[in-house]
Amino acid sequence: MTPQRVTLITLGVEDLERSRTFYEALGWTPTEALPEVVFYQMNGLVLGLFGKAHLAADQGRPDTALGTGAITLAQNFVTEAEVDAAFSTALAAGATALKHPEKVFWGGYSGYYADPDGHVWEVAMNPFWPLAEDGSLTLPEAP
Repeated sequence: MTPQRVTLITLGVEDLERSRTFYEALGWTPTEALPEVVFYQMNGLVLGLFGKAHLAADQGRPDTALGTGAITLAQNFVTEAEVDAAFSTALAAGATALKHPEKVFWGGYSGYYADPDGHVWEVAMNPFWPLAEDGSLTLPEAP
């Protein structure tokens, strides 16, 4: 088994129900929901939303105030129109616009928003990274 993998991404959230409502408005369907955590099955990995107090306790540091880190989660799309639609859907669901989608220096098209807890998402179209039919991404082989 390769060590170069991620199987679960967990986001600490202030209000689990608010965050669950936000992600459901984006079209996400929970796979499992418990009182302190909600899980979403994705292509080969799982995204979890975990109440911050419960997450800190689970990490063995119950008195720590968890914040958000310098990380960006990203969704890639096939077209610029899909990027625009995803960005608009996120804003309608309660996201905060950070950078409206635009053509970018590396030859693609992208924008950024923050979810209700400040977790940053990029929505992008990268003409150099083709997506599989299921939306998964495998980087092209280096020449």
